Amino acid sequence: MDPTSLAENPFAALSFIAAPALLTNASSVFALSTINRMLRTRDSMRDLLAKSEAGVQTEAQAARLIEQVNRVERQAALLLQALRSIYIALAAFASATLVTLVGASVAAFAGEPWPRVFAGLGVLLGFIGVGGMVVGCVHLFHATQLSLANIRQEAEVVRQLHARRSG
Repeated sequence: MDPTSLAENPFAALSFIAAPALLTNASSVFALSTINRMLRTRDSMRDLLAKSEAGVQTEAQAARLIEQVNRVERQAALLLQALRSIYIALAAFASATLVTLVGASVAAFAGEPWPRVFAGLGVLLGFIGVGGMVVGCVHLFHATQLSLANIRQEAEVVRQLHARRSG
């Protein structure tokens, strides 16, 4: 892009800033929802601890409880990894916004190669941010699979209890 077009049209600079700014906002919301999931995982572990302290009646119940504890612990670790990736994405998008803002300002006053350097750095930071979001999504997907495994196991227990009472 011609640096003089940025100086002549302030909306051109805004378009370069808007994309990373919107992605910064999206990754912030993503981080908040992941933190919420982490807090719910902590609550699940507290419930499992309470069940453990109350005493388990059979070997099968003890084995099921340990399986669930292991899954919830693994889920928490995956959520932490996702959160780390999302924070990296958030930092990259915020940095890309700042770099493109500075680059748009520098383009009006400095000659080559500075506008291209700032544009390239902004794009690189954007790719890092997108990569962080993708990695975060993968970890969240695996954490959700673990949660589903616990739900399915609990559903099977409910079905068995219902069958015993009905039968």
